[in-house]
Amino acid sequence: MADPRGFLTTRERELPRRRPVPVRIRDWKEVYEEQSVPELQRQAGRCMDCGIPFCHSGCPLGNLIPEWNDLARRGEWREAIERLHATNNFPEFTGRLCPAPCESACVLGINQPPVTIKQVEVTTIDRAFENGIVLPQAPERLSGKTVAVVGSGPAGLAAAQQLTRAGHTVAVYERADQPGGLLRYGIPEFKMEKAVLDRRIAQMKSEGTRFRTGVSVGHDITGSDLKKRFDAVVVAVGSTVPRDLPVPGRELDGVMQAMDFLPPANRVALGQEVEGQVTAEGKDVVVIGGGDTGADCIGTAHRQGARSVTSLEIMPQPPADRSDANPWPTYPMLFRVASAHEEGGDRVYATSTSEVVGDEDGTVRALRLYEVQRGENGFEKVEGTEREIPAQLVLLAMGFLGPEPEGLLEQLGVEKDERTNVARDGHFMSSVPGVFVAGDAGRGQSLIVWAIAEGRSVAHEVDSWLMHKPSRLPRPVNPTDRPLTA
Repeated sequence: MADPRGFLTTRERELPRRRPVPVRIRDWKEVYEEQSVPELQRQAGRCMDCGIPFCHSGCPLGNLIPEWNDLARRGEWREAIERLHATNNFPEFTGRLCPAPCESACVLGINQPPVTIKQVEVTTIDRAFENGIVLPQAPERLSGKTVAVVGSGPAGLAAAQQLTRAGHTVAVYERADQPGGLLRYGIPEFKMEKAVLDRRIAQMKSEGTRFRTGVSVGHDITGSDLKKRFDAVVVAVGSTVPRDLPVPGRELDGVMQAMDFLPPANRVALGQEVEGQVTAEGKDVVVIGGGDTGADCIGTAHRQGARSVTSLEIMPQPPADRSDANPWPTYPMLFRVASAHEEGGDRVYATSTSEVVGDEDGTVRALRLYEVQRGENGFEKVEGTEREIPAQLVLLAMGFLGPEPEGLLEQLGVEKDERTNVARDGHFMSSVPGVFVAGDAGRGQSLIVWAIAEGRSVAHEVDSWLMHKPSRLPRPVNPTDRPLTA
């Protein structure tokens, strides 16, 4: 355990400071400054000897949180990263991008601010890379079996790394020019610099994982071809069909999906040239959707020089504290201020869009809105609240409905479930033998920590199926698992 009196002697929760807003919106670097090691170790020492570590219930990976908190407190960084890597292939991703349901379930959080679990995690892995501790783990022998992984997001990468280390020959297919999926071009640099991704990809290549980038499976190569060439196929293509806005004026120029806006912006931030890029410079920007993707759009718009930024959310503003209907250790639906929100703009809740208004040239100039309230049939319009706000760029960040049905999934002939995700059994296998499914393509839009957990689990099942014996790879979750705290 950590310091047995740490939670009593260090009661304040301390996180790294964010760089000043006027400074950070002028570049694309990560927003947080480095936290001193002694301060971090004091925070790790707040981890309690709580008997039942409820943080485990919040983490589908089964992270050994109290163990590596104590090791970090003691400065035993090599042992800490070993315990962290025992359950999580990519703590540098989750430590930056996961909303930390483990912290919401922290026992200390009942009556104090919870332990800064994410910060201990990301510091441990960053120190490990800096000190040369993270080395390739090539298999001792090859199995002679081949696996194709379609998609190089967190689920695909986790599955590929586990299967490679088990001795299988793994090829990861990615339609973008570089591996990483949305980690590469969907997540802005200010949330995770791509050097963090590149160093992990380099490790995987050294272990023997092969990456086939710039290949659109379903077009450049068919699903039938994959089944013929490989002994098993893992579908980890994510949930990429965006939810749309069915109102008059949706077709106007300047109204676009967030994932048509963010990847070009991220490419430019990385020094690439993008022809015909739509930017927020000098525009009144409206972001519809209050989740992480919406916050990414807000931060990107600020850095591009937007004149104003407004975020719209149909839900009412969350409370500052837990409600009676949202007790510990469930994930709290609270009002949060992300770094992007701190940088400026207006956040408008309980509001819906009735129409997108355009100019004579077919470009958007405004949105017509009205307030809503909960009624017997869902959200109902509040009469007399109609208004219009200026907008020359409208970004739709309202979530995703499932994987793309055309192309690969049609060619593989896999069945869908009632939510249009790929159906699978208790072993992560689809209706087609030898075709497995992991991540958002099977469970629907979810958290990065669930994607990695499913990638590790599907690797276990693929290894067992290929070798006709129980796998020694870990299996953190079942396909039917649902988050306890998120």
